[in-house]
Amino acid sequence: MTRLSHTGADGKAKMVDVGAKAETARTATAAGEIRMTAGALAAIRSNTVAKGDVLSVARLAAIAAAKRTSELIPLCHNIPLSNVEVDLNLDDSLPGVRATATVSATARTGVEMEALTAVSVALLTVYDMTKALGKEMAIGEIRLLEKKGGKSGDWRATKKTNTSNE
Repeated sequence: MTRLSHTGADGKAKMVDVGAKAETARTATAAGEIRMTAGALAAIRSNTVAKGDVLSVARLAAIAAAKRTSELIPLCHNIPLSNVEVDLNLDDSLPGVRATATVSATARTGVEMEALTAVSVALLTVYDMTKALGKEMAIGEIRLLEKKGGKSGDWRATKKTNTSNE
């Protein structure tokens, strides 16, 4: 098993020292979804949700969250982000909203957590803004799709990620 980078020799949690690493261009893309009733999805589509434009607010919340990831996740480094792109797509087959976030930076550490945080907060914002239409919603399938740059190189998720330890 690979040794965890956030664990010291004594087994205690620690922040990874990235001071000696070179700054490189890094990008990460994450995705997730929120399932809801067809009626709630229709209200988002027609922009008739009482709290306002759900997709615009969720997009802004996602960008703000990506920028503040180090304040939410204790061992994350504060990274100066160069770009955050958030796509929110209505999907009748769920029914619900699919969120994708791509985050970029030139830094000493990756931006995977920022992309995952952006997607999570976008979906939580959709929930918050539409919960009055029914609480039968489920947020899920949040995962990293791709990362580029850094010492470990590029990585892309397979269609079905194997989450077992085998």
